[in-house]
Amino acid sequence: MLLWMSYIYKSNSIVVGDRESSRCVLFLAAVTAATDLGLKVLFFTQTPFESLQVSLKGSVPELKLEALKNVKFVYTKTLEEFLEDVASLHELVSPPSLIIVDDLERYIHGSRSGPLQDDLSPVAHAAALLHDTAAFLTQVLHNKGENQGPCRFIVSFQAARDDGEAQAADLLLSVLERYLQVRCTLDEVTGDGETERKEWQVYVSSTRPSPDQQGGEVQQWHLLMQSSGAVEFRPVIDGEREITDQLESSKRDVETDDT
Repeated sequence: MLLWMSYIYKSNSIVVGDRESSRCVLFLAAVTAATDLGLKVLFFTQTPFESLQVSLKGSVPELKLEALKNVKFVYTKTLEEFLEDVASLHELVSPPSLIIVDDLERYIHGSRSGPLQDDLSPVAHAAALLHDTAAFLTQVLHNKGENQGPCRFIVSFQAARDDGEAQAADLLLSVLERYLQVRCTLDEVTGDGETERKEWQVYVSSTRPSPDQQGGEVQQWHLLMQSSGAVEFRPVIDGEREITDQLESSKRDVETDDT
């Protein structure tokens, strides 16, 4: 988890996947940042984590309970409250080095009062405010001489559940990615109904690849959740990635033949 977190923390990032898995990843990112990286974390969410089935001790071996004090949860219900809270972060005596926003899409859709295009202004406002706030807090942390910077932010965004939502999701993502450098996509592979063991393929890529990168370099990881609630991240090596790609290609071929 620490290796994955260190990679993500290099830039402002977006996690795209279903709500449950994205929330799990954000929660563990907050705990890892506080425990292993010693960062102060501010976590925005609409609902408490009462039902999150994650074993902290199993997922973060070096867990230090006292370090969890560095994670502050802010429960904002509306987009207006969220924007006001973010805009006031510069007033904090001890600013965070990591800002996490759980399910930004829910804030945006909660403010929706008109057609699809009306959603684009709120999401652009939220992303721009987060970007500017992180940049400002980075300078504050630097001036304080604290070993806490730079300030980064990670947001999650729920993937489209059907074709009818795909266009709307793509439009919102295209706006968000103007302000973010890294995209982390969670793709569920298996789910064991008997043992409740789940597995995801995690693809980490640049939202704006450089000209010498054809389509952008993609880092691939396995995310495993055991029935005990322990979560494990591990990178996929080249040979394993080739096998995975072949299996996915074969699966697509079979689905095409069936149709």
